[in-house]
Amino acid sequence: MQSYIIKRLLSAVVVMWAVATIVFFAMRVVPADPAEVVLGDYASQELITSFRHKMGLDLPIWQQYVNFLTGLLHGDLGRSMVTNQPVAEQIFSLFPYTLSLALASLFVGAAIGIPLGVVTAVRRNTIVDSTGRLFALAGFSFPAFYLGVILLIIFSVHLKWFPVVHSVNEGAELLEHLHKLVLPAFSLGLIQAAYITRLTRSAMLETLSQDYVRTAHAKGLPADVVFFKHALRNVLIPVVTAMGLYTGSILGGSVLTETVFSRPGLGKLLIGAIAQRDYTLIQSGLMMFAFVVLIVNLLVDLSYVIFDPRVKYD
Repeated sequence: MQSYIIKRLLSAVVVMWAVATIVFFAMRVVPADPAEVVLGDYASQELITSFRHKMGLDLPIWQQYVNFLTGLLHGDLGRSMVTNQPVAEQIFSLFPYTLSLALASLFVGAAIGIPLGVVTAVRRNTIVDSTGRLFALAGFSFPAFYLGVILLIIFSVHLKWFPVVHSVNEGAELLEHLHKLVLPAFSLGLIQAAYITRLTRSAMLETLSQDYVRTAHAKGLPADVVFFKHALRNVLIPVVTAMGLYTGSILGGSVLTETVFSRPGLGKLLIGAIAQRDYTLIQSGLMMFAFVVLIVNLLVDLSYVIFDPRVKYD
């Protein structure tokens, strides 16, 4: 196990370096001078030149790249080109909001998708199965931001169960945070539930055709024990794998979801940074997203031991 974790961490370092390289050069390919965007159309050439020198934009591209990687190794993410504040402070102050949204969305998706996938597989070709597949198809068809607008109209404007503006106060109590998290989490989570339902149903149907399941039925075990103790445990392996892969799409969906619900977070921060060509903030935000995805996938790989004791890591 220890050697496996070391290998995965080393491969994660290589992946992070590749992501950093792609992000760095992608920012430089985008047209428009960030100094002109930040300072405005009426800034003098002297002011633009001074700003470029201050931010290191007048250095050769290879030197900017080396400085960027050196800063990452020392934990220095640089300063924002717009606010001149340390990027690390901005990111880590907003990261908990995005992380809580991602975890809540994943919980909603799993809590709805796994049971529904199991039930539709067990009740194959019935009205329950048809309803579950219709739900999954509808989930594929709705973008998260559009579903968020619908939820706002129904539960905030008409029913008034939740606030229209979901801004979070730092001094608010836990219940207030959770109350304002419900609609954004369901906006992302229902989309993930559709994917998880389809995957769980497919894996469950394949598992129910295995010999050990038929043997368990032949021994007279109750159906619930066969379905939820024997079959579901094997089904969870591909489902958990997919949930780890869905982390990236959840983080991507959080960008628009946070904007729709006026909720603080990294996604909303990146939207503003992209509009203002804030290189340092964009680079660091994307690196944080990549880091979270890598950690989640490592935890998913290690969780296989829990669901299947036959899995061994050398």
